[in-house]
Amino acid sequence: MTGGEAIVSALLANGVDTVYGLPGAQMYPFFDALYQHADRIRTVGARHEQACAYMAFGHARTTGKPGVFSVVPGPGVLNAMAALCTAAGCSAPVLLVTGQVPTPFIGRGRGHLHELPDQLGTLRSIVKWAARIERPADAPHVINEAFRQMMSGRPGPVAVEMAWDTMASSERVHPLDAAEPDAPVPPLAEAITEAAERIKWAKRPLIMVGSGAQHAAAAVRALAEATGAPVTAFRGGRGIMPETHALGLSSYAAYRYWPDVDVVIGIGSRLEMPYMRWTGMRTMIDAPEAPPHLIRIDIDPAEMNRLKPHTAIVGDAEEATEALLVALNHAGHKAHPAPEAVASAKLSAATETASVKPHVDYLHVIREELPYEGIFVEELCQAGFTSQFAFPVVRPRSYLSAGYQGTLGFGFMSALGAKAANPDRPVVSITGDGGFLFGVQELATAKQYGIGVVTVLFNNNAYGNVMRDQQTGFGGRTIGSRLENPDFMDLARSFHISGHRVETPEELRPVLRKAIAADAPALIEVKVDAGSEVPPWPFIHPTA
Repeated sequence: MTGGEAIVSALLANGVDTVYGLPGAQMYPFFDALYQHADRIRTVGARHEQACAYMAFGHARTTGKPGVFSVVPGPGVLNAMAALCTAAGCSAPVLLVTGQVPTPFIGRGRGHLHELPDQLGTLRSIVKWAARIERPADAPHVINEAFRQMMSGRPGPVAVEMAWDTMASSERVHPLDAAEPDAPVPPLAEAITEAAERIKWAKRPLIMVGSGAQHAAAAVRALAEATGAPVTAFRGGRGIMPETHALGLSSYAAYRYWPDVDVVIGIGSRLEMPYMRWTGMRTMIDAPEAPPHLIRIDIDPAEMNRLKPHTAIVGDAEEATEALLVALNHAGHKAHPAPEAVASAKLSAATETASVKPHVDYLHVIREELPYEGIFVEELCQAGFTSQFAFPVVRPRSYLSAGYQGTLGFGFMSALGAKAANPDRPVVSITGDGGFLFGVQELATAKQYGIGVVTVLFNNNAYGNVMRDQQTGFGGRTIGSRLENPDFMDLARSFHISGHRVETPEELRPVLRKAIAADAPALIEVKVDAGSEVPPWPFIHPTA
């Protein structure tokens, strides 16, 4: 096999069925191998390397399976770095396959095409693991190690590179079976027992979940119902407990419930809400002495040093939560449900957040028209921020966020990967005019590959949040935040996709319903007066 064929063979052995890519000189042997195996592995092209990476990110986040993308080395890799940062921040299993200058030129600084001084070093500053494949025969081992690293412990992005000449050369290659992730370390029995005893005496426990608990929805729900503890999430853990469930709380409803909480059970979560946003944006390493008592379940032992809990349980979210349930039963635990307090928090939150006009009203329409199995992709825009507390999520892996990276423009490109990976599920991407133009060229990708993402574009002719901050915090002096936009309907027509313009939530409803049913790329522009937007921040930073 050539080096390119050996890599594709190893990807197939590991169950990869899609690669998002943008071919170039150093990657020709790899893309030729993809062509030769087109009956087993699909290649989705793109118009920018960042889009390739974000599509792989959307694929990974909505399936829980590795998303794979390939771009040229040097500038191609650097163009993809924002998405790799996002994948690292969200613990998403994303694999980059890239090239390298010819072997004799590596490290020489001669200025060969696409040369970086230390590409692996650059990648290792962001991703979980990176390595070079030195010869075709090494490809099965290196690719398997990439999959082991990517899926063991806390998931995360990884990268492999192969020199231009090596990728084109041939030698005998011995394929391997799929990689096996490392088994998670079982949680310590003492920690489980300590946590069960603490929960046993709790009057108002609260469960907070994050990305690390997406696969543990059944166990989390069982724990909630056994203890009477409501469940909340900020971004990555949304949908693990349906927010329509009596014990499901939005992030702001959880803030309303917070004052009387005496035990917090954090599962696969950094616990950003209570220990950063609700206490002021400050560094906190040790859990406070005052209640609530903090119990953390996390597969990454380093998390226990980033925010030290009172009780630390290192282990897989599902396994540890199930063990905690068993220990509670053995301890003779009796639930202390507080349905009135939970319902009151939900009602208070719904009443207060209804003031965030017009975006709450638009989000209500989207929620009513998007089936529960559908995927909603937020963005760094006023509607996206509002969705963090005002768009109920009811299924795991159905709310896609950039997490703490807050990567402007990620949404539409990630939504393409989400839809490509889940063709039978409707996907709605909301975006602002500023962020959308980061990846607008990928409308061509949507059309070319028939990727039926419905994009709802809120156009206020501004980087709205920046403009408001400048107006309120800097004497009204705005710079770089007001935007001159194209005619988005003409733009949609130029890409040969359907375009619609609406100005009210009720105008959006029939248009969105028809677009979802059509299962084809569509752009719906919502005209918004920037001066009419009520800021969502009091419900995201309630103590700011």
